[in-house]
Order: sequence, then structure tokens, then C-alpha cells
Amino acid sequence: MDKRDFWRKQAKRWPIILLLPLLFLLVFFFYPLGNILRLSLTPEALVDLVIRPSFRRVIWFTVWQAGLSTGLTLLLGLPAAYLFARYEFRGKTVLRALTTIPFVMPTVVVAAAFRALLGANGPLNRLLIGAFNLATPPIQLEQTLTIILLAHVFYNVTVVVRLVGGFWGNLNPRLVEAAQTLGASPRRAFWEVTLPLIRPSLISATLLIYLFTFTSFGVVLILGGPSFSTIETEIYRQYITFLRPDVAGALSLLQIVFTFALMWLYAKWQQESAVPLDFRPTASSLKQAKAVREKVVLSSMVVGLLFFLLLPLLALVWQSFVDRDGQFTLAYYQALPTLRRDSIVFIPPLVALRNSLGYALLTVLVAGLLGLLTATLLIRPSRWRSWLDPIFMLPLGVSAVTLGFGYVVTFRWLRTSPLLVLIAHVLVAFPFVVRTLLPVLQGIKPSLREAAAVLGASPGRVWREVDLPIVGRALLVASVFAFTVSMGEFGATSFIVRPNSGYLTIPIAIERFLGQPGALNFGQALAMSTVLMLVTAVGFMAIERFRYADIGEF
Repeated sequence: MDKRDFWRKQAKRWPIILLLPLLFLLVFFFYPLGNILRLSLTPEALVDLVIRPSFRRVIWFTVWQAGLSTGLTLLLGLPAAYLFARYEFRGKTVLRALTTIPFVMPTVVVAAAFRALLGANGPLNRLLIGAFNLATPPIQLEQTLTIILLAHVFYNVTVVVRLVGGFWGNLNPRLVEAAQTLGASPRRAFWEVTLPLIRPSLISATLLIYLFTFTSFGVVLILGGPSFSTIETEIYRQYITFLRPDVAGALSLLQIVFTFALMWLYAKWQQESAVPLDFRPTASSLKQAKAVREKVVLSSMVVGLLFFLLLPLLALVWQSFVDRDGQFTLAYYQALPTLRRDSIVFIPPLVALRNSLGYALLTVLVAGLLGLLTATLLIRPSRWRSWLDPIFMLPLGVSAVTLGFGYVVTFRWLRTSPLLVLIAHVLVAFPFVVRTLLPVLQGIKPSLREAAAVLGASPGRVWREVDLPIVGRALLVASVFAFTVSMGEFGATSFIVRPNSGYLTIPIAIERFLGQPGALNFGQALAMSTVLMLVTAVGFMAIERFRYADIGEF
């Protein structure tokens, strides 16, 4: 039986339920974006955006801080990528995993970690004050550009390690060896042989990092304070603080246009730069450091990378267990189940954690179902396939902040319902689920399904007894993705959740505690951040453990 004939025959028997993901996107993605477009196209908003110097400063700061963050990330990430691509050393697997953990951390956790490390009462300042008998903390980086840039580099260095390092490690080392045999110095061999070969992965990583830092919200909001504002944080402030939904809509439209342009550029570059290369297994190009100078440089890079990646996270955990005098305490954790009279939230922090767990579990169920239906729809031959695939990926090009803004101006009747939070979490997690499941489903041999159908199995039975056993591990990985994404979601939820609501999530509670003075507020924020960090890290390790033969796009 021809493959197309098989799917054409089965299509008549597949229920309309496969079109549910398209309906979901239409109602909860395109409709809110249409409302943002309607709000933004007003003369007052557009004139304000063009004339007011403050908006021009926000847009310019967003553009250049993203460029500077990207450059600094490449500066640290390229040596790390070379380290993983060309050397074999003890603890390499563990170090590689550690480089990925910051990227999967929620933004509020990263912000809390850097405040814990570099704050006035942080371990570095305490150490320097004690060592040099200083009267004031020598490191004062809170609400400065420096701490924002450090957090961005910390967050995105794994993009360079994974994309560039993985590509670099598979290049044939004989190309460089041939250049050096012909008299090229190591530096010239790098510039004229290696760099042109790794350029596609390098530009891809650069575009991704720029996109991530351009749409940065939690890091800038928490670490930058009122002194610094990007387009993302300005959308939030214009709507929440200044009650200007028209200006927020105009900024959202600008952000959407820019991010879609970057995504289009990224996809176009990937297509045009794809050239056949002589790839080799990574193990064939690895070497051991032999010369003393080489060992010193290698050890310095490993130690430096470890310090940069671990210090903020260790400081976060440490600060959650010590008081202002540096004494060990469990007071911050003991305060989590209670609601203080002067608390800035209306529920105990532990209830916020319970809310987040509930949202995450429901997100797993809903996003998992929609993602599975979408992946099943996309593997079927269709003339619409070339359009459907990018349509389902469009949510990746819209920031969670813009999504949350679109929801509050579209679904006003749901503002007091936790259902809106769940819908936002599902839409944010949905593309990750699809891209995790799709490669595995595409890898299933059509002959297996055809044989089952010829033997009389219904489409449901074919899926249950052929597809499901194969896709089971990928479905588990997708579920963990959805769970961790939901647990750390901050941008959209910050718009939707009201201050006096009982369905506050743990990232929102962390941000509110960090924004208030007092040792107990700060300590509880760090305690909640530590719990969230552990949950996310366990989720990441589960993804690495259960991934199906390293298949998947995330």
C-alpha cells in the first residue's frame, strides 16, 4: 500500500479532535495578538512612541544592552566551546551538565542568585569586609548595568557551548592539521580554516542569544530596578503602573515585529548556510593536555567556568540558611507555611508553591495532549504541512510578557479566574512539547503502522500499540519540559495574577519578596528560589536521563 494512500484512508477515520490545537492557537494566541494590534494602532500611542525621548531611550537601551550581552557571552562561551570540542578531561560530563543548568533556571531564580552573591550582605562583600576591615561593602552592583550583563552571560553561555561546541567537536581535525603542515600558525589556522567552518553555528548562536537578551524581562525587572527599562519591562510598567494599554500595545507590536524578524533571519541563515561538511565523531578529535602550559590553561578554564556557574547558585543556597549576622538559621524556611500580618502577599509562600505545582501538573496534561495531537497531525502527509509546522511554532517568537498583556486586554471576564494562568502556561510550554515529540514520531517506520492497519487495527489501536510504546520516553521528556517551564513561568503570569489573588505562583511571590526591604522578606525569597532551583534542576536531570537517543530539538 502506498504511504499516501494509507494516510488518505486513515484520514477519513481520524476524528476532528486532531484540529483542536489549531483551534487552541486561534483563540488563545492569534485572537489576543489581534487585540494588541487594535490597541496599538491609535494616533496617541504612535505619536507618544515616536516623540517622547523616554521611549526612544528604552528602545535604544534594549537594542544595545542585548548586543553587549551577546558579545560578552560569546567572549566567555567560545573558549568554553573550544574546551569541550577538543579536550578530554576528568569531570567533563558533569561540567557540561552544569553549563546547561543556568539556562533552564527560571529568571527569578537567576536574579535572586546574583542578588544573593553580589548584594551588600552577600558572601563576597562579607569576605572582603572581614579581610580588609572595611566599613562599607566594596562591591555595590545592585541595580546597575553590570549585574544585568553578568546575569545575561550566566544565563546564555550554554547556548554557545551547546551550539558552537557541538558543531566544532564534530569537525574533521585534519583540516587544521593540513593547514599547519603547510606552515600556518595556530592563530592563522583558526582564522582561515576553523572560523569559516564554525561560522554557521556561531551566527546561529549569536542570533539566539541576542533574541533572548532583547526580550529579557525578569532579570532586568528585578536586578535593574527603576533605573533600567527594556521594551519588555516598559510594556509591564505602562500597563500596570501608568494604566496606558495603548502605549503598552504599541510597544508590544514593536517587540513582536522585531522578534519575528530575528526568528526569520535565524531560520533563513540556517537554510542558506547549510553546506555538506566532513563531520567526524566527537571522540575522534579529542585530545589530552600534555604540555605544562597547556595543562595550566586547561585547568584555569575549568576552574574559572566552575566558579562562574556555581558561585551564584551556591550563594543562593547559602544565603537562604544564614541571617544578617552570618549565623545558621532555618527561620526563612520555617516562615514559608505562615502568613505574616505585614506580608506583601495575601497567601503563605508555601501556598504559592502548591499553586505552582498544581498549575505545572495541569500544564503537563493539557500541553501534553495538545502537543501529541499536533505532532500526530504534522507527521501526516499534507499539502498544508509546510504551513502548519511554522504556525505551531509562532508562540516561540512572542515573549511571555506580550502574551500576558494580550490576555488581560482580551479575556477580561477571566481576570479573576486561575484558568487564564493555566492557559498562558500551556501556550508557553506547548512548542517545547511539540518539538520534543515530533522528531521521534517522524522516526517511526511507516511500514509498522501500515502492517497494523492491514491486519485490521483501527487508527486508535495503531496509535496505542505501535506509536505509544515508541514515543513513550519522548512523552515523558516532553512532560518534564512542560512541568519545569510552568514552574518557572514569570512574564505572562506577572500580568495576569492580581496582588490580592489567592492563586499567586512561586515566581511571582519571589519577585514581590525581593522587591521589599527587610531581612525576612529577602530570606524567604531566597528560600523559595532555592526550592524552585532544586525542582528545575531535578527536572533537567530527568530530561537528560530519559531523552530518546538524544533526539529532540531542545
